[in-house]
Amino acid sequence: MNKISIQYYKSPVGELLLGSYDNKLCIADYRYRKMRTTVDSRIQKGLKAEYVEESSEVITQTIKELEEYFNLERKAFTIPLLLVGTEFQKSVWQGLIDTPFGTTASYLELSKRIGKEKAVRAVASANGANSIAILVPCHRIIGSNGDLVGYAGGLDVKRKLLEIENNLFICLKIRKLKSI
Repeated sequence: MNKISIQYYKSPVGELLLGSYDNKLCIADYRYRKMRTTVDSRIQKGLKAEYVEESSEVITQTIKELEEYFNLERKAFTIPLLLVGTEFQKSVWQGLIDTPFGTTASYLELSKRIGKEKAVRAVASANGANSIAILVPCHRIIGSNGDLVGYAGGLDVKRKLLEIENNLFICLKIRKLKSI
């Protein structure tokens, strides 16, 4: 049986389960989310692998980059990702990755962007099945009326992540102005 290296990471927004397989990050998800069993099962079955608690270079690098993100020093991640899901889910998750830092989009806007305008509910469901929080930024997707809706880590965490990105965006602009 193949193995997925996993570790737990206590982030400023909650404890994350980090996992790597084949030198790629396959999971960065809230340890205590409601769909924990479903997500773990999908990943383990999809990779024909089981979790083994141990470190890996990818996990170490992910922690480093997440800490830089939370310290307002990083807006883009360089970790190689392994998205485990259906082709439709992967298209939604790629749409999330393509949502620019410091911005938000509605589920409808995301649906249109990936060419699935009539599949808003399915897009929202795939968004909720995302197992790589923060790096695949599902927190940037909001309701059409601008409200914060649905997030595996909870709405308070979603709000905090959007605030971090807004503050980081401002910090980067100030640093850029100071260097002129």
